[in-house]
Amino acid sequence: MLETININFWYGAFHALKDISMKIERNTVTAFIGPSGCGKSTFLRLFNRMNDLIPDTHLTGECLIDGKNIYSKTVDVTGLRKNVGMVFQKPNPFPKTIYDNVAYGLRVDGESNRGLIARRVEESLKSAALWDEVKDKLKKSAFELSGGQQQRLCIARALAISPSVILMDEPASALDPVSTSKIEDLIHTLKRDYTIVIVTHNMQQAARISDRTGFFMLGELIEFNDTKKVFLNPDREETQNYITGRFG
Repeated sequence: MLETININFWYGAFHALKDISMKIERNTVTAFIGPSGCGKSTFLRLFNRMNDLIPDTHLTGECLIDGKNIYSKTVDVTGLRKNVGMVFQKPNPFPKTIYDNVAYGLRVDGESNRGLIARRVEESLKSAALWDEVKDKLKKSAFELSGGQQQRLCIARALAISPSVILMDEPASALDPVSTSKIEDLIHTLKRDYTIVIVTHNMQQAARISDRTGFFMLGELIEFNDTKKVFLNPDREETQNYITGRFG
């Protein structure tokens, strides 16, 4: 389970996230929606401490995974990022073969058993619904794949090191409708084994794939509820105005 308690976050003097508390249950898909610059990607990156890489930032409050504050000084950030995988907006395969892309994290982690690596590569590609398309060209460059295949390869790379949480920052925004549909089908399948949190500008996508939806505006979490409730009967007027296209 993921939980934040009274999270505030600053970029320098800019107060980007304001007093956000939220609970995300295991094996669910949670979507964050809201206009550009509202804080949803910043909030997403809290869960694997990617914001640590940005200079002059400041955080208060607690961010918990299974009850443990991941911003505690005793937390191993490398271990955290193994447990919390990240898939970005644009596919970012490494300049390596398809096989070596998926095996990369295992090797960095010190795994040298070739048989185990081969099994994990196959399992991860199957979990990412890509195995049948690439099983005969594992030694080809990842750059030979289509955009949609590259994104599924990046998902397989994240799965290979056995995370429990997968963060996705607009994973289909650069893809065509057919590839987008495959990514959405994949997300639906993966939630059986993973907790998934996704940022999306596509409200129809949020409605299709998520169990719960959080609406952000100007750094605040305006509403967080079951997706059907948010889209059909929101509690807040701001949410209603956004999902009906009155602003954003």
